[in-house]
Amino acid sequence: MDDIYIDALRGVLTDRCTLQTVRDIEAGEGHAPAAPLWEAIEASGFADALLPESEGGAGLSLGDAFALIELCGHFVVPVPLPETMLARALLAQAGLRRPEGSIALATARRAGDGTFVCDRVSGGRVADWVFAGIDATHAVLLPVDAATASAAVGSLDATLSWPPAAQAAAQPVPIDVEVRVLQAVLLAAQLAGALMAVFTRTLQYANDRQQFGRPIGKFQAIQHQLSVISEHAFAARMAAQIGCSGARPDRLRAAIAKARASEAALEVAGLSHSIHGAIGFTEEFDLQMYTRRLHAWRQAGGSESYWHDVVGTELVDRRDGLALDLIRATTDPA
Repeated sequence: MDDIYIDALRGVLTDRCTLQTVRDIEAGEGHAPAAPLWEAIEASGFADALLPESEGGAGLSLGDAFALIELCGHFVVPVPLPETMLARALLAQAGLRRPEGSIALATARRAGDGTFVCDRVSGGRVADWVFAGIDATHAVLLPVDAATASAAVGSLDATLSWPPAAQAAAQPVPIDVEVRVLQAVLLAAQLAGALMAVFTRTLQYANDRQQFGRPIGKFQAIQHQLSVISEHAFAARMAAQIGCSGARPDRLRAAIAKARASEAALEVAGLSHSIHGAIGFTEEFDLQMYTRRLHAWRQAGGSESYWHDVVGTELVDRRDGLALDLIRATTDPA
């Protein structure tokens, strides 16, 4: 990845995506509070980063874009930029029109009355469209303004439902990989960014906070907790990079990435709050902006238990060669 892309996105997010901006968008209703931020991101061109240069994009692969997606997690970007990048690339690959606005990813189910339902859509409250996977080869693009929304776990998430009359606006999209796999690799990369942000903030707090005449980071128990946080954060980052590697998203690599990142999210959130004490839970303190997302992103797109089952099934069902050979081949980022 060329540093020019990373520096450019970091500059946009530093200027336009402060934690106060994130708070304002969370506290607002609908799309309006997020519109200025999305307009700035759209103008920067990063939403089209995965498109080929012939279509106005940067021609980046998913592996190339890993650092950009990780930055979105580091800045807890409250609009679905990574999802839009990937969804637009898939639409271009299918030769379909790419709509303006942000696009969330979700898996879909059909209720008994014919209603099309996407449960707990990450970023569903602020997205303009939903790229909804039906199965491993079919998806649809649906406008959020035609859906009925209900609250979900995350403050920016929503369960979206389209009655039969509203489904006429759906655009079929052929795909060659299930949407849950795409969600997994993107969420793992964003988790990696958020985990590193929590680590650096917790390390700084431990060095600044004085107790008994010295920084609490000088105490062995705190040092041990910090080392465990560091271990999880860096391991999750390596796994997330594996998930984004290869010519196209791979189910087993996605499973390894999301399982490891989700596992780290639970541990890092708990340890960071332990070091901060009660202040870390307060609304005014910034730590909770990150740890809330660690918990939400851990569950979104399948938790570690779901993806551990995928990895286990693949290893048990393997017939050709040793399981160790499969692990080596899958985790080789080359």
